[in-house]
Amino acid sequence: MVLRIGNASGFYGDRFDAVREMLTGGGPEGAIDVLTGDYLAELTMLILGRDQLKDPSAGYAKTFLRQMEEGLGLAHERGVRIVTNAGGLNPAGLADALRALAAKLGLPIRIAHVEGDRLPPTRDALAANAYLGGAGIAACLAAGADVVVTGRVTDAALVTGPAQWHFGWGPEEYDKLAGAVVAGHVLECGTQATGGNYAFFREHDPAVFRRPGFPVAELHEDGSAVITKHPGTGGLVDVGTVTAQLLYETAGARYPGPDVTARLDTVRLTREGPDRVRIDGVRGEAPPPTLKVGLSRLGGFRNEVVFVLTGLDIEEKAGLVRAQIEDALANGRPREVRWELVRTDRPDAGTEETASALLRLVVRDPGPEAVGRALTGAAIELALASYPGFHVTAPPGKGAPYGVFETAFVPAADVPHTAVLPDGTRVPVPVPPRARDLEPVPEPPLPEPLPSGPTRRVPLGRIAGARSGDKGGDANIGVWVRTEEEWRWLAHTLTVSKLAELLPETVDLAVTRHVLPHLRALNFTVAGILGEGVASQARFDPQAKALGEWLRSRETDIPEGLL
Repeated sequence: MVLRIGNASGFYGDRFDAVREMLTGGGPEGAIDVLTGDYLAELTMLILGRDQLKDPSAGYAKTFLRQMEEGLGLAHERGVRIVTNAGGLNPAGLADALRALAAKLGLPIRIAHVEGDRLPPTRDALAANAYLGGAGIAACLAAGADVVVTGRVTDAALVTGPAQWHFGWGPEEYDKLAGAVVAGHVLECGTQATGGNYAFFREHDPAVFRRPGFPVAELHEDGSAVITKHPGTGGLVDVGTVTAQLLYETAGARYPGPDVTARLDTVRLTREGPDRVRIDGVRGEAPPPTLKVGLSRLGGFRNEVVFVLTGLDIEEKAGLVRAQIEDALANGRPREVRWELVRTDRPDAGTEETASALLRLVVRDPGPEAVGRALTGAAIELALASYPGFHVTAPPGKGAPYGVFETAFVPAADVPHTAVLPDGTRVPVPVPPRARDLEPVPEPPLPEPLPSGPTRRVPLGRIAGARSGDKGGDANIGVWVRTEEEWRWLAHTLTVSKLAELLPETVDLAVTRHVLPHLRALNFTVAGILGEGVASQARFDPQAKALGEWLRSRETDIPEGLL
């Protein structure tokens, strides 16, 4: 018996009409049984925390509630259960709002929620939330819930919970649970599994990617799954798109979670047909004894000015204005001052924009004064007293608060994971009966290297795909290839030292390489490259979304036989 789970949201702000598309698409043969929606990310928790400071009844994704004005009726007509983490910091509040909406619409919808993830905050944290598993969701569904609202659960729990309920899996059926975790990880970012942000998009008709459909997982009782999408929707599901998403924001062979630790080095992907990729062979182990906790806090205040430098003498213009600003800040220098010159200019340019470079100044300080008037006054007063052609992209404003995301770990038994059933009954969710401490997996044997031969210096992306993302202050870069010959070359060539050569910004950082032979992939974790995380905006690309594309653009010597 197959359980069909579709996803309609990969982040807070995703395509609004995806809920309708997923509920009405598929036809009689492909109708879904469960619709999930992932609305939470590290940055989202900070945003919701700031919302609650202004209004204690807030703290959930209001977009989801608006989507349900139509979605509740469509789901009720079709017998589709809805599971979402849109509850954010206030799942009980969203559940109450949904009950009021259902009553207004005259729908007999049974609504439950999961709580216990929100922990007493530390001294300066806006929110502290443990990442819960799927068992609370399963308990709510077993009690007859049509809609289950959660707060901070793992992204994959939106799939493991319905799978545990539907198939009746026990907490120690690790291989089956791990298969659901992998399927859930593929689904969680929505259209990233169906061709969105795909490295090899140029190999297909551009029209394919204009409006990718959202993904569907067909789960089987043995834990295997097929990833697909509704017929007639845009996008693409192939081994490459699924591999890319599997590598997104993961690290080593062991992928820990509150339900199970999934072994990513056991995942096997097989093309089953057009827009159909089978996932099987996934092995699982007992989960770790601790739960990850996300801590969101205010880190201080920041401000930014972007100076536009046009035409000749770009380096000298940058040096002049930098010295002028540094002089002006001497008596009240912010704790952190960061300059970055982005050479977007070109010689003998045909437009003013293409003749211009950008000099970005970012300042941070624990208080607002040092990044406020002290900076804006210094920048504005230079309007007639600096380099020729002086202007900025926008007038500098007053300093704004920025956030920091940190992680901690607590014993799973200390977290009051609770399922609040449709009738209001509160059911404690027990911790898994067994646990296993995480330990690194020994690097697997590498394939035989390719024989030596002629090479050509071309971008790495000619043969390799990549996808990158953030985890707090760290970033990961997943790199994969599509043939065994390419894998024999990549596995021996793209070492940590080679990565540092191609991406000089990683030279002084701790980088770990993980080898995943079944996926023909390497996954690199780059520690600390994002500073204090996305909300602190330490980098031009604060979520490391394009780090992999930078790597693909770098030239290296590739065997001619692979090109």
